[in-house]
Amino acid sequence: MRAKDKQDYFFEPLGEQHDRAAFSCGVEALDSYFRGDTIRQDVGRKTANAFVLTRDGKSVAGFYTLSPISILSVDLPVRLAKKLPNRPIGATLLGRMAVTRAYQGQRLGELLLTDALHKAWQASKLVSSWAVVADPKTGAREFYIKYEFIPLVTQPNRLFLPMKKVDLMFG
Repeated sequence: MRAKDKQDYFFEPLGEQHDRAAFSCGVEALDSYFRGDTIRQDVGRKTANAFVLTRDGKSVAGFYTLSPISILSVDLPVRLAKKLPNRPIGATLLGRMAVTRAYQGQRLGELLLTDALHKAWQASKLVSSWAVVADPKTGAREFYIKYEFIPLVTQPNRLFLPMKKVDLMFG
């Protein structure tokens, strides 16, 4: 199966009509989260929003979640931390993101990331967000590094992209 033109895809909030059972990205933690009840509970409790990439409004080529998070200036590189207050700083967590196996290697991850960053940027205009934070699963860290995400000093597996950089993409 090959992905058609990226213009054939669209994003929408996760809904009951989406075939979650057929989704498989090959990472058990992400597959279990998406196929199980946890993602619906997170959305229902408003602890995360989930968005799917689809062509037909039913099958899911990929998904990601967004939620609020706080980071501390002490977790940031000194050159950035010295410019920030010494208290929790609002950010947006790109908590989970995956492409189903049938579409991997066709740059849909980039499409998911771009949409997630755009939504985070739009939301930051209403509710302040200093950065987008990602917790990549094994093997995905380099993907985010390629897009200029920076490791937190105290948690090198947690990455962030300052909203100022996202502003340059969409502003």
